[in-house]
Amino acid sequence: MEAVHLYASQCFLGEGPYWHAIRNSFFWVDIENGKLFEYPMDSGKVNTWKFEQRITLVVEGKADHLILALDQKIARFNLKTENLEWIASIEDIPGNRLNDGKCDAKGRLWVGSMSKTFDKGAGAFYSLDADLKIQKHLDQITISNGMAWTQDNKTLYYIDSPTQKVNAYHFDLESGNIQFDRIAIDIPNSLGTPDGMCIDVEGKLWIAHYGGSGIYRWDPLTGKLMEKVSLPVPHVTSCAFGGENLDTLLVTTARENLNEAQLKEFPLSGDVFVIQTKTKGYLPNTSCF
Repeated sequence: MEAVHLYASQCFLGEGPYWHAIRNSFFWVDIENGKLFEYPMDSGKVNTWKFEQRITLVVEGKADHLILALDQKIARFNLKTENLEWIASIEDIPGNRLNDGKCDAKGRLWVGSMSKTFDKGAGAFYSLDADLKIQKHLDQITISNGMAWTQDNKTLYYIDSPTQKVNAYHFDLESGNIQFDRIAIDIPNSLGTPDGMCIDVEGKLWIAHYGGSGIYRWDPLTGKLMEKVSLPVPHVTSCAFGGENLDTLLVTTARENLNEAQLKEFPLSGDVFVIQTKTKGYLPNTSCF
């Protein structure tokens, strides 16, 4: 497997890849620049939208809507009219912002928060249900990042990046409650920091390693590294399965924390890549609101 350059988005902090099957498109965001990107697989003609706030996640909503996280709030965005409707305020903590998020099989939105200055333990991990009820599940989180559910919806894997760990939680789909089970993966600092994550049909986790120049495939049952797909950039931020057969992995990267010399050495930093895998992922869950 190899990573192929898809689009020169030059994101300062590319994140949040999402496959929109109805539109046959990959979406992703540039957090700090408030940009939303769409890459239609049919035409390759990229659409972009600019927001006044930091944008940290995108998932499919109902009808022609996307659900976005902007700073500390959740909004509904109409792709046809470009109308933005605020629907929930997750936090009101000065200095914090939301970060990565996904929907579970019930359509709840799970999203974490973090300090914009990376203060230890300043963030939390929340869910937002169909009634727009907010529930805090974890606190003392530093950089809330990747999440993935097993096919049977009984386990949630979750990353608080500075811990260098992937934790496994017992997950109750009906109630949305989680309970710590075990440390599934402990990642050596030498491999970079775990960031965004997705799961394949074999139950293996594909994790973007920030500072680790690649996507790493891990077995969460044994904790062992299975393989690495290298990228020509140091800061790999997230990944998501998509494409017609759900075997294409979209990978986001970042330019942040690179000096001028490093940007010359790694000019594709901030761009998006695709990896044609030997396995498949799942259709992403969509929002219930």
